[in-house]
Amino acid sequence: MQQLKNHLTGLNDAQKEAVLATRGPLLVLAGAGAGKTRVIVHRILEIVRGGVAPEEILAITFTNKAAGEMRQRTLALLNKNDGGVLGGALLAGPFVSTFHSLGLSILRENFRALGLKRRPAIYDRADSLRAMKEVLKSLGADQEIEPRVALSAVSRRKGEGVTAGEYAEAAENHRERLIASAWLKYEKTLADDSALDFDDLLLKAERFLHENATARAAYQKRWPYVHIDEYQDTNEIQARLAELLVGPEKNICAVGDIDQTIYGWRGAQIANILSFEKKFPGAKIVMLEENYRSTKNILAAANDVIVKNVFRREKNLFTKNSDGELLSLYQAFDETDEALFIARKIAELMDPKASPVAGLRPKDFAVLYRANFQSRAVEEALLAANIPYQVVGTRFFERKEVKDALSFVRAALYETAPDVARASGVPARGIGKVTLLKMLAGREHELTGAVREKVISFRKLLAQLKEASGTLPPSQLMQLVMTRTGMEAMYKEDKLEGPERLENIRELVTLAARYDHQPPAEAIEAFLESVALASDQDELKENSNAVRLMTIHASKGLEFPCVFITGLEEGLFPYAREEESEADREEERRLMYVALTRAEKKVFLSYASYRTVFGSKTGTIPSQFLSDISQGLIEWEAPERLGKTIYLD
Repeated sequence: MQQLKNHLTGLNDAQKEAVLATRGPLLVLAGAGAGKTRVIVHRILEIVRGGVAPEEILAITFTNKAAGEMRQRTLALLNKNDGGVLGGALLAGPFVSTFHSLGLSILRENFRALGLKRRPAIYDRADSLRAMKEVLKSLGADQEIEPRVALSAVSRRKGEGVTAGEYAEAAENHRERLIASAWLKYEKTLADDSALDFDDLLLKAERFLHENATARAAYQKRWPYVHIDEYQDTNEIQARLAELLVGPEKNICAVGDIDQTIYGWRGAQIANILSFEKKFPGAKIVMLEENYRSTKNILAAANDVIVKNVFRREKNLFTKNSDGELLSLYQAFDETDEALFIARKIAELMDPKASPVAGLRPKDFAVLYRANFQSRAVEEALLAANIPYQVVGTRFFERKEVKDALSFVRAALYETAPDVARASGVPARGIGKVTLLKMLAGREHELTGAVREKVISFRKLLAQLKEASGTLPPSQLMQLVMTRTGMEAMYKEDKLEGPERLENIRELVTLAARYDHQPPAEAIEAFLESVALASDQDELKENSNAVRLMTIHASKGLEFPCVFITGLEEGLFPYAREEESEADREEERRLMYVALTRAEKKVFLSYASYRTVFGSKTGTIPSQFLSDISQGLIEWEAPERLGKTIYLD
């Protein structure tokens, strides 16, 4: 028995309690840096040691990056500690995925039962936006409502579990009736393409399991043990989907932190984690409060901020790490001064002789901000200082040349209208708008002469790519796309932007190679799925030695030795809304808590006395978060050569 429990060595008492509680509902309230992923993977091992097959365990999280890391850690732990239980090296292991990937898996396995002509393609946000724009134009409503606004309203309601028909029935005013009409027509566009949008992956999967008792029971039998990571981030439909997957024995482990609920704006409901015990009576609650990431001073500051929130469970992070350095606060004149300070301080800390946390590399720094526009000044300062950086959120898969290359594969496999339209013009093939409309309407037989020949040639190209997708690994297929479509030749001729665009397509080939070990047909679908479900964190270049610039939302789940939290001004952070609720204010405070707890060793706080917004420079008021933090935890950073400046009206 002792040999079987060796894998518990190194876990603290609370972590062990969570790992050993393998039966019935369990809620693990894990503070930032408290080792929640470690608990999940060790708990999976404990379940396997109890005689459960690894493939009978489901673990769901929110990003491809988090799912990939959890999958790797779980397999490594199982293979290292099986003690002969598994009878050899484990290759597949538990089913670890994101919510959206899980939904897609369920829908693809049951596409016929759902009335789809084939396994569904996925519209990305750009495809959805384009479709909504065309729908609004066809309704003569494109001047009344922005496509992005309409799509956002649809997305939010889908996240609440509402269908287009239900929304149309409940519409109470002209705007809602307009959105309802657009939504219904948008759904027809998707259906005609046998496609689903990002939100359908959850809504339709949930509806299918809810209405099909046989399928629901089959999935519950397939995965009698369910783990949900980041449970505080679930919206209505995600929580319902998770509950439908939980079998009669209620073997669900939900892991989350109320203090890190920061996605209310996209539908996350803090009530899901607060009401867990009501949904699952008799649930065991385990608190993980020991932080392994940050210094005592950083945690003290984070606790000072979050303790003011009312909608939370009482929790106080602590650590056995050292006190560490005080938090540094810089009062800048304006955003340019703030950015120059950041660049200057990073350069200083990369000098091994500068301070106790010095000798750091560029990749050890993160600059966090509340709004994307704040990155511009910081980028300029880092460029001038010759410090490498990466802006996380500049999505690789949204670059034109990358979308073009991928559109050929999707057009070949699925014949989705947006992809056929995009691919037909790259490079220019003499297929104009009128010809394209006839192609998409199935009226190619009406074409004659040279135009008909061009369309036939394009169709032959797609047929060749489709045939190749069944025999070539994804990386070779993407290489074929580069050469056979003419994209490579086109970018070689473009001496201005061509080299960079060509390099991005080559990077796409490298990414595709990750799936080369799978059978070709399955591999290309897995690759396209990962592309469609990519998040901001999937853009992180792990091997790139560069300062990371990102919004605080994008930083969640990450950690860095040194973190700059910028723009700490009233109206910017906390962000001011026209109609602000107490829930909004608490979410902003949770966002500050998340920002602080990204740091391992050092935190720099900064605000500008004047900031230019919409072309106008205005005076600011320091953020209330600065006064929340005990002043004994803060030291002032002096402006270069001047000392601390006080600005008077």
